[in-house]
Amino acid sequence: MAQLFAKSGPEWTSLFDHLKHVAMTAEMFANHFKMDIQIARSGAIMHDIGKAHPVFQKRLMKQRRPSDTPFRHEIASLFFLSLFPIDMTDQLIEMVVGHHKSVKNDVGKLGLLDLEEEYEYINFHLGKWEEWSLYASKLLFELDVPVKSISRQEALDNLNYCIEYCERKTKERGYSEWKGLLMGADHFASALINNTECYLSNLFVKPNLSFYNREHPLYPLSLMDASSNKQHTIVVASTGAGKTDYLFRRCKDRVFYTLPFQASINAMFKRVGSDLENYNPNLDIRVLHSTSKIVKRKNSEEESVLQGLMGSSIKILTPHQLSALAFGMNGFEALLLDLKGCDVILDEVHTYSGVSQAIVLKLVEILAKIECRIHIGTATMPTILYKRIKNILGNDVLEVNLSDEEKDRFDRHICYKLNSFDESKVIIDKAVINKQKVLIVLNTVKEAQQVYEYIKEEDKYHNTPTLLLHSRFKRSDRNEKERQLIGINENEDSLYTFNTSNEACIVISTQIVEVSLDISFDVMITECAPLDALIQRFGRINRKRNLNTIGQLKPVYIIAPPADLKTDRPYNLEILKKSFEVLSDDKPIRERNIQKKIDNVFTSIDFLNIEEHAVFKTDGRVTIDYLTHNSKAILFDLLKIDSVSCILESDLYAYEEGDFESRLLLEIPIYYYAVAKMRQSTKGNEPFIVADAAYSPDLGLNVNKINQNIGVII
Repeated sequence: MAQLFAKSGPEWTSLFDHLKHVAMTAEMFANHFKMDIQIARSGAIMHDIGKAHPVFQKRLMKQRRPSDTPFRHEIASLFFLSLFPIDMTDQLIEMVVGHHKSVKNDVGKLGLLDLEEEYEYINFHLGKWEEWSLYASKLLFELDVPVKSISRQEALDNLNYCIEYCERKTKERGYSEWKGLLMGADHFASALINNTECYLSNLFVKPNLSFYNREHPLYPLSLMDASSNKQHTIVVASTGAGKTDYLFRRCKDRVFYTLPFQASINAMFKRVGSDLENYNPNLDIRVLHSTSKIVKRKNSEEESVLQGLMGSSIKILTPHQLSALAFGMNGFEALLLDLKGCDVILDEVHTYSGVSQAIVLKLVEILAKIECRIHIGTATMPTILYKRIKNILGNDVLEVNLSDEEKDRFDRHICYKLNSFDESKVIIDKAVINKQKVLIVLNTVKEAQQVYEYIKEEDKYHNTPTLLLHSRFKRSDRNEKERQLIGINENEDSLYTFNTSNEACIVISTQIVEVSLDISFDVMITECAPLDALIQRFGRINRKRNLNTIGQLKPVYIIAPPADLKTDRPYNLEILKKSFEVLSDDKPIRERNIQKKIDNVFTSIDFLNIEEHAVFKTDGRVTIDYLTHNSKAILFDLLKIDSVSCILESDLYAYEEGDFESRLLLEIPIYYYAVAKMRQSTKGNEPFIVADAAYSPDLGLNVNKINQNIGVII
């Protein structure tokens, strides 16, 4: 007990340092959120003091065994409640008791009220109270907490009061901002450790967005006034009209910017960082998605550590990262605090469907209630969806559209219809001869792999740079492919590859390229998709505009939808047929007519009702029990998420010996059913292990080859 630790290796953070770091963070957070600073400091110091218990210290030194009696340091911390002013008692309980576990119905049955039913835990947590409480009291004294001797009975009385308080509060509905504040501060200090203080001064800073006041005749939205006093914004405009700039011009506070796909998020993260660097020294801009810890702008380790923490000036993420709000999942109280009063940009909102769309609509509802300013951008939104969003936001919305004359200046494509991919082969031949850049978009990974193999096997394309991009690559390989596709390096210098090349090239991809990816190719061949998705795909062709190219049209070739229901995945066959029918063969696609075509395809939308799962109801009620949260399984079940990770057999040692970041780089996303019989690693995300023969850096993971090596089957 000569040295008390809060965290194990490799950092071995001392308990004194951790409590000090969390306290300074909590004070700063409380000041920003206009909460009582002294309560915040006291809760931060108290929250982990139970880690002074010898059981916790011993378990830090060696791995806990499954047979060990559960020890919860939060419970041991609550024994010290009476050392703090009585008028803080209830807030301190809320900060301490649930900062790791839901107070009841915890997924591991380790919440305070769950333990009441499981085993005799009180005496176990008291332990040799008269001995270890002295070490804790000495530590509290060093942190400027007035201390006194607490008897075993007083410690028990403290805990019993906490139990009574939690039993009473969990019969109420609502959430605790104090719990959210402590969780946010604890996560921040745990991630930054000894760098905590230097990063605090950069938190909650409103970004200087004046860069986006730039004007240019090619971008009509840049010439429109954005200074309306309306709270919210809906912008419907053609791809390349300047939506991103306009949405940022509408922001007044910190910004949460959402996009649907990882590739577009990564690109936007780097773009916004580059845009704002000169106006914002030390800009705290972050990116957040499932693999965001391996995305860096300046090769800074701290940059990746910060991603999920509170207080950024700008955070770029997916709406699913915000879904904790709708379903009351772990950490939702901290997220609510962080978002309150901020600007939230929901870009490309039309791309969501089914449950994802229902979640986005619910988020719009919640964000409006916590006084966020919501700014929605879209190129193609069905009128029925537009009206639904407008109904949620009310009349306090600035609605922005382009005139028909302005839309005419964005006519960039001429549409041709094909019966099959075979008909496109002569088109590809001609484009390569003419040194054009060809983008081929397929609806499934399997089809994309087959087309890539065809291109690579043809002698006539051997000197043509070719790239395959889809979701089933090692994350390290996918990051490299995205970099090659965009064609610029970390310093924004051209790599002269694909997008920045002046030579012929061929890119084969799935729909992951269709949203907000800043690439401009010459010819597109695409399988039929819903019309709104097709319009987005077309936006990757003839994207770069100048005064000399306005009115020039480049070809997009659409392959007819399949005849039967079994091969239309991942889309609805009826929607595919309608989308194909409303586009005219060998005719320009007129921007002024797109809205009418969209509405002819999407005559109705089956808005899924997730109200029973959401904890924030449309009528304003909050239906989650106080001091509790829900399991992430709710969201996974709703979205029918069956995606897991796998790794190659040859990567197993590197994975199990690696750190968080290096493990992520080795993982390959895959559907559960494809690997359900394979053995798993016990490390990290517990990926399934597949044969090396099932993967190549060019093709990615071939699902059909996964089971060929019986050595990796249980």
